This record gives sequence, structure tokens and C-alpha cells, in this order.
Amino acid sequence: MTSPAEKPLPDVALEKVPLHRALGLTDAEFAAVVAILGREPNHLELALYAVMWSEHCSYKSSRLHLKRLPTEGPSVLVGPGENAGVIDAGDGIAIAIRIESHNHPSAIEPYQGAATGVGGILRDIFTMGARPLAIMDPLFFGTPDDARQRWLVEGVVSGISGYGNSVGVPTVGGELTFDPCYAQNPLVNVLCMGALPTERLVLGIASGPGNLAVLLGNSTGRDGIGGVSVLASAGFAGDDGMGIGAGADDTKRPSVQVGDPFEEKRLIEACLELLDTKLVVGIQDLGGAGLACATSETAGRGGVGMDVELDAIPRREEGMEPWEVMTSESQERMLAIVTPESWPAVAAICAKWEVRAAVIGKVTAPGKRGGRLRIRHGSEGEVLADVPAASLSDDAPLYDRPRRAPEVVASVPVDPPKDCAGDLLSLLRSARWVFRQYDHQLFLNTVVGPGGDAALLRLAGPGLPPSERGVAVTTDSNPRSCALNPRMGTVLTLAEGVANLACVGATAVAVVNCLNFGNPEHAEVMWQLSECIDGLAEGCRALSLPVIGGNVSFYNESAGVDIDPTPVLGLLGLVEAVHAPPPGLAWSEGETVVLLGARASLAGGFPLDGTRWATECRTHRSGTLPPIDLGAHATVCAFVAGLVSAAVSGDGVPPFLGAVHDVSSGGLAVALAEMAAAAGVGCAVALDDAAELFTELPSRFVVTTTRPDELCTRAEDLGIPASVVGRAGGDRFCLGDLVDLPLDALCEAHEGNLAKMLGES
Repeated sequence: MTSPAEKPLPDVALEKVPLHRALGLTDAEFAAVVAILGREPNHLELALYAVMWSEHCSYKSSRLHLKRLPTEGPSVLVGPGENAGVIDAGDGIAIAIRIESHNHPSAIEPYQGAATGVGGILRDIFTMGARPLAIMDPLFFGTPDDARQRWLVEGVVSGISGYGNSVGVPTVGGELTFDPCYAQNPLVNVLCMGALPTERLVLGIASGPGNLAVLLGNSTGRDGIGGVSVLASAGFAGDDGMGIGAGADDTKRPSVQVGDPFEEKRLIEACLELLDTKLVVGIQDLGGAGLACATSETAGRGGVGMDVELDAIPRREEGMEPWEVMTSESQERMLAIVTPESWPAVAAICAKWEVRAAVIGKVTAPGKRGGRLRIRHGSEGEVLADVPAASLSDDAPLYDRPRRAPEVVASVPVDPPKDCAGDLLSLLRSARWVFRQYDHQLFLNTVVGPGGDAALLRLAGPGLPPSERGVAVTTDSNPRSCALNPRMGTVLTLAEGVANLACVGATAVAVVNCLNFGNPEHAEVMWQLSECIDGLAEGCRALSLPVIGGNVSFYNESAGVDIDPTPVLGLLGLVEAVHAPPPGLAWSEGETVVLLGARASLAGGFPLDGTRWATECRTHRSGTLPPIDLGAHATVCAFVAGLVSAAVSGDGVPPFLGAVHDVSSGGLAVALAEMAAAAGVGCAVALDDAAELFTELPSRFVVTTTRPDELCTRAEDLGIPASVVGRAGGDRFCLGDLVDLPLDALCEAHEGNLAKMLGES
């Protein structure tokens, strides 16, 4: 199909709505199902297509555009289309990484929505054969002066910490963004990274007719019927005072899944042992669309069929209808494909870990028209559904929806800052209140945790070959810039991620993305998505970075109001050897402060459009973004990464840098303030243009050193501008004549602002 979906139905009584429309299928999509089957589908078959062809599962509005992203590279072992992307990290170790959204469930039930988001992303990683090593959580809420937003923040943070801490995977970083556009539709994105010996890598493919389909883990219940496959495929209809849609949206509340982290922990250990002992032919986690997805996708990828015995599926509720069993998104479940000869050993390992295991079907040979997914009562009982397995994924609709650039808003010049000290204090916001609720030292691999420019971990763990390497990961977004220019804003976001990795000595090797947008039926939203994807493709090609996985979250709107375009990029980097921590943000008394990068834009000034200062201090939301030279950006990032990695490797060379921090959100003033607060040491920096304090010109770093002349010479030899701007020391924070603050006041604002905003003591 190449035409857009039909308009939603008017608000009529449910009993008057045709079943396919009630399940979210348009008339054209229903006609396509009839054509595939050669007959009208029954209720169960219709439910299978409804969840599998939903926006969340099929990417029917975005697949056309995602094809433009570069996905290949010399280190890529698995790219988009599997449960997680995988790269070869060397030393016989592979790294799996994935980012997902759980936005709509978290808007309705923040604790369980966020907790099950963590559970789902963990399963995406260990289904590849990787042990999950780290979690990151980019979070977006409305302004925290509202009681509902504070409830959402507390619930989401508690859900992430409650699940991650219990299952035993450290949360090592993330983001926390407040903006009115997220007031009714918060964004809860979760990234997970894991490692595996390369020979353990396994894919979610069913093969070998006669092999058994084994359901591992939790029983199936009604919690999660519809789940993310429905919640993430439609907007909230309106505002009932509780931030969720009135009327029909109230019925979505029971659809949020309920997580059990202790079941997940047992499931992780059982699955990894099954993979180590080579007892599993293929494995797939049960996420969106539950068994409907896991059975059809594994069969479809393998070009085979599958018979599913409905009565063999363990369930925890009486009277569940067949369509409820097959589409439930109950958590902590995996589908494994095993040979009949391996089944006794599989059952024994699962019993050892106290994980439920049940044979629920078998792989069948393909016929003339491909493999069939058949659901029946018992092995020889009544056939309840019979559909081509691959059709549930491969034949999903593909829409080229209309795209239209929004009307250009006349740019109003923003007045330069007048109270620089007051504005700076208002922009400081440590996320320590959030991070202190997470255990970020589980496994004892964390070298740099929350609060750094990027997380850095030793590449070590049970079952991994010995290695000195380190792995770094960061998540970045810039919805302010993307609202002004989605293409350039995405390029700038990617550049910031590369810079963050450089600050811990890492070289970027791969990208994953979580693309959060409004209603795809709005032409302006589709234009934003298309522009963001083109910006990401342009930036990745220029920086030689493959996109190895991602997620698209649409319908982030409420009462017809779309969120700002919010592409979140997760970047993965590698460090050759980790024997010492990187310099970090904290400078020392007497060190010279050097700015690497341009002091002004190519136009000769300090642009403020799209900056945090303009948005938060002046509510200014128009203008143009500064340009970026990606070649020059790669050069300065490589230079910084090289200096830092020399210190991290512990090769006996005295560290060249005392501290390092990239200049990004909040500009130079915020970067300097964060360094002073981290060290408990003030500074005197010569800056005389108020706009220079808050501009967010890209490709800049603040570094400190005791050898400034040598540093500047080495930088300038590579064509990198370098300026000595001041010295660290004392108990005051002075930026020329523009800012003069007691260090104590600066630190109090940095540590206390967020807690005060959230009503915490």
C-alpha cells in the first residue's frame, strides 16, 4: 500500500464499529488481510494482524524513510531488524546495544510503564546472547511546577530504579529534560548495552521442521493486552484533568504491563546458560504483540511455519480468549526454538533456575505459499487461526504519508543577556537527585557513571574473554534545536554525542536512535521525521558511523498537540585500554583553562537561537541554528579523545589534561560552572561578551592543563583553534565582569535546583 490510512472514525458506539476498525485496522488494511487469506479473517486472525500491523510493531509510517540511514560498517555483526544491534569490539567480544521507548504506558502508569520498559530492553539484549551490562534513561517531562509532572517524575524514576536495581544491571547515565510540550505526553526512553563472546551470538530465527517452540518465563495474563502495540499507535484523545485522554483512553489503563524483576533475573541466567550449552537453535523475546509477534517473526525470518498449541500456554487467569492469549504483552517471557533431543536438558536448566518452561508448539515445513502460523487447541485439535507467518511482518502496510514543512515563524531577535549571573544560576541543574536512586556500580565495571559527559565501563564480565578494552556510551537529544530545524538539530545532536564520548577517551563506532514524534497523520510531523532522518544520515556518513538499530515512537500528542521532534541518539564508543579513570570535569587549583574550538560563529558572532538560555530564560523559540563543519568536528574530537585515552591507558605518561568537558547545553558558562562545582574550586576566566557565555556553538571543549603552550601548539598544528581563557582556583566563580559569584552559591544552585523544583528537601 502506498496511500495514507483513512481518517479515524467519528465517536460512535462501539457496537456499531466494525471489528477491524475497533482493533485499529483501516478498511484498506482489512481488505489487504482478506486478499492475503483469500477469505475473511476470524476474530483471532484479525487480532493478529491488528497488533502486528500497528504503528509500533510494523513501522508502517517510518520504514520508507529509515531505509535512507547507513547501516553497514566493518565492525557491524548485526544491524537493524533484529532485537538489538551488535558490533565486534575485538578480543573475541561483541557488544549488543538497543534503545526503546515506553512513553504511552508511562504516561498512564509511570512506575510500571518505566519498569517494564527496562525489562523489555534487557530482554532485547540477552536474547542476542549478551549479558546486559548497563542502562541509560533519557527522560522528558513537562515543567515540574505542576503536581502531576512531579508525580510522573517520581513514578518513572522509581520504576527504573526498582527494576534495574533488583535485576542487577547498573543505570549509568541518561538525560532529564523539562519542557511544556511534554506535559501530557512524557517520553521515557531506555537504552541497554551488553557484551557477549562472539561465538555466543544467536538470532531470533526458527529453523528445522519438527523443532520445538518452548515458552520460557512468566505465565500469560491480561495485563498487557494491547500494551505498547496499541498504546503507542494512537494519541490520547483529550485531557481529563489527569493527563490522559478522556473517554476511550481510560480503558487503556489496564493495558500497562506489570513487571517482575526477580523473574527477569532468573530468566537472564537461564537463557545465557542455554546459549552457552548450545541447546537453543533460535530465541526471541516477547515484547510488543506478545506471542503473536514472537511466533510469526521467528517463523517468518526462517522461512518456515509454526503450529502453536493454545492450551499448552501457561496462563494465570481463567477464561482468557484465544486472541487475549496470543496478543498479551505479559512480561518476562522468551520463546526458544530447540530440538526434541535437547528438550530434557533445556527443561533441566530451566528447573535449576526456577524458570517455567513449556513446549507450546513446533516448527513446520513451508508449503507452496510459504510457512503457516497455525494456532489450535492441542496438537491435533481445532485450528483457530491459519495465516502465512511472514505476512504478519513482511506484508504490513507501508505508507508514504504527506509531508509539509510548517509555516515559518518570523524570527524575532533576542535581546542579549543582562543578568548573566542570575540566568546562569537558573540554568544549573544537577540530576543527582535522580542518579542517587540508581545503583551504578553493579558488576564493579563502571569507571565513569552518572554525571560525566559519557559513561565508561571496563569490558569485562562473566563468560567474556579477558580484555583491557573499555566501552563508552552516551545518550543525547536537542529538541529545542530540532524544533527550529529538524535536520540541522539532529546533526548537532549526533555531533554532541561524539564529543561526549571523546571526553572519556572513546572513539565512536555505532549509533542507535529512538525517534520520538507526534501524530504521523499530521503532514508537519512526517516532514519533521523525514528531515531528522536525513540529518542523521548526513551526519553518520560524514563521521563514518553506522546506525545499527533504533525505534520510532509516534502519536506523542495530546488533544491534537504534538510534542517537539525529539530524536534521541545513543552512541557507542570504544577505548583501547582502561587502566585509570579519565580526567573528568573536576579541575585543580592553579591549572590553566583552555578553550578548544572557535570563539565565534563563521558569521563573526555568538548566536543564541535554539539555546537553553534563549528557551528557558527568554521563552525565545525562533531563529536559525549555527552551522557545523563535521570534518573539523571529527578532528577536534579525535584530538581530545587521544589526549584522554593516553591518560586512561595508564602508560606512565603524565596526564596532559587536568579536566575536560564539552561545551553543549547551556553553553560555555554552564560548562565552566559544572566543572567548578565538580571540583569545589573556583576560577577566573576572561570573557567580555554576554552572548558568548550562553551560545551553544558546536565543536568546543573546555580543558585544563599545566602545559598550556604545548597544548595550544599541538592543537593549532591540527588546525584546531585554542585559546587560553583563564585559571582555576579560589573560592569565587568569575567570568570577566559578567559573573562574579561565591563558589558556595554556585554549588548550592547546581546541586539543589532540581530537588527544589521537584519539591524535595
